[in-house]
Amino acid sequence: MSLPTDPAALWSTLTPGPDGLVAAVVQHADSGEVLMLGYMNAEALARTLTRGRVTFWSRSRQQLWEKGETSGHTLELRGLHVDCDADALLVQAVPRGPTCHTGAPSCFFRPVGEPPAPRPSAVFEQVFAEICERKAGRGMTNRDGKSYVRELLAAGAPKIAAKLAEEAGELAEALAGTDRDHVAREAADLVFHALVGLAHADVALADVAAVLARRMGRSGLDEKAARTQTAASPADPDDPPPSG
Repeated sequence: MSLPTDPAALWSTLTPGPDGLVAAVVQHADSGEVLMLGYMNAEALARTLTRGRVTFWSRSRQQLWEKGETSGHTLELRGLHVDCDADALLVQAVPRGPTCHTGAPSCFFRPVGEPPAPRPSAVFEQVFAEICERKAGRGMTNRDGKSYVRELLAAGAPKIAAKLAEEAGELAEALAGTDRDHVAREAADLVFHALVGLAHADVALADVAAVLARRMGRSGLDEKAARTQTAASPADPDDPPPSG
């Protein structure tokens, strides 16, 4: 059942607690990672919906609080769901920088017991987000105020391409051996520099995922042959094929 998108009408369907608030669990819209827990009143929900940036009611300051209003680490709204009891919200958002005030990507970084291995997609999203932060001139540097990612991006495509070739060669060498940890490390280096290349070209991870999704369910040999045939076709159908 779909709910109204008008803020006042949507609030009327909710069941806030005695303090007039509903819990709002924020989830990364792309990776699914749980980022934080906040609380909303009617005004916070209305501002979230109308402005597209997640806004809470601060219980400590007793005022509206747009996430990232001072740090710049905003949460851009992508979706909203109401739970079965209508007393909590699931807010799907894209973070601009770390969500937690400690600098961690998520407020939920203290595991009880042995934590499970992170999902690869979540790790890639976090690393790519950090790279994009460096591109925007924000985020962590060394004690000299330098950033390896910013230096790569400033050097441009030739430097990034050279690093990709270097890292691909090192991975190829590792694959010839039997050290699985060595292979994993070299693969991580190659993936990292590929992500830097994507950020340089302003290509989102979602764009890459969309290409892979289109190729799923099809023979890799057939797909590669089709790409080769397309690349070999003349740009203009009226042009004669090349001789020889």
